[in-house]
Amino acid sequence: MYLVRSGAAAQFEQLVLEYGQNPIELMQQAGLRQAQFRDPNTYIAYPRLAGLLEIAAQRCAQPLFGVVLAQRQTLHVLGDLPMLVSREATVAEALARVNQNLYLHAAGVALEVQPQGEQVRLALSINVQSPHGMQQLMQLSVAQLAMFVCSLLNISSTALTLHLRQPAPAGQGTDARSSTLPALRFAESFDGVVLKSSQLASRNHQDEEALNRHLQEHLHYLQSRYPGNLADQARDIIGRLLPTGECCIERVATALGMHERTLQSRLQQNGESYRGLLQQVRQSLAEQQLRYGAQTITELALQLGYAEVAVFSRHFRRWTGISPRAWQKQHRP
Repeated sequence: MYLVRSGAAAQFEQLVLEYGQNPIELMQQAGLRQAQFRDPNTYIAYPRLAGLLEIAAQRCAQPLFGVVLAQRQTLHVLGDLPMLVSREATVAEALARVNQNLYLHAAGVALEVQPQGEQVRLALSINVQSPHGMQQLMQLSVAQLAMFVCSLLNISSTALTLHLRQPAPAGQGTDARSSTLPALRFAESFDGVVLKSSQLASRNHQDEEALNRHLQEHLHYLQSRYPGNLADQARDIIGRLLPTGECCIERVATALGMHERTLQSRLQQNGESYRGLLQQVRQSLAEQQLRYGAQTITELALQLGYAEVAVFSRHFRRWTGISPRAWQKQHRP
């Protein structure tokens, strides 16, 4: 079963309350619990999130519930994806990096760049099925995509039109506009947004202040989630830095607000080491990606910081007793 970070549904409870409904009751009806949404990095079943949004849209009598919810969110709903692409030079390179790392946020999602003459489609596909339907989940996902792309281009968060394959809800025209929602086009041939081809070559907007703020907020989050547990804090940071290609003990220590020698010393006092934590995180990420992701073995090896896929395969066999490909065949959903 595909999973998604519960942070994707940030502001859900507040929005449902404003419509006069009980969010906890809706979560229970979708097979979820309120506790699963307290930590935004908790993974929940993707089909159940789809069901939750459909139930909420019906109970709140809001056919654009997914879009409305997205308008209340910030880039934090995407977890580390904005940080992972912050160093890419162009918008095109940033989008390519996002597609490689989408599994960190949600498994079963793919972003395809489709050239259309002087325009280019950014089309989302979600390989998930829910008995309640998928319209609200796709609304939410496309709106989040638009917000993210707007941040790369440094333009207004409502500057892009949302294209949706779903038919127009009752009472909505093909282009539904309001003072708060972006432009919407229904009954389209794809789910996503459209850019000018030239915009792909635009410089990726790098907001250093926002990046530093993200890291500081994450440090506070680590200290509250793992109080006094330095090893767990370090594992979390390693997992976030590995996909950037900039994971090293110096950067991990800096993110934790200490010198690398202090980090090593404190880890050793508890029978741990940076090298051991790195191996644990690599194995965990490798198994998660092999089970749910769409990357090749070579791409995965590079993402985990290996210069050669043969070295990664040798390490993986040492961890599990079998090759990455054999492990994937046994554990793939």
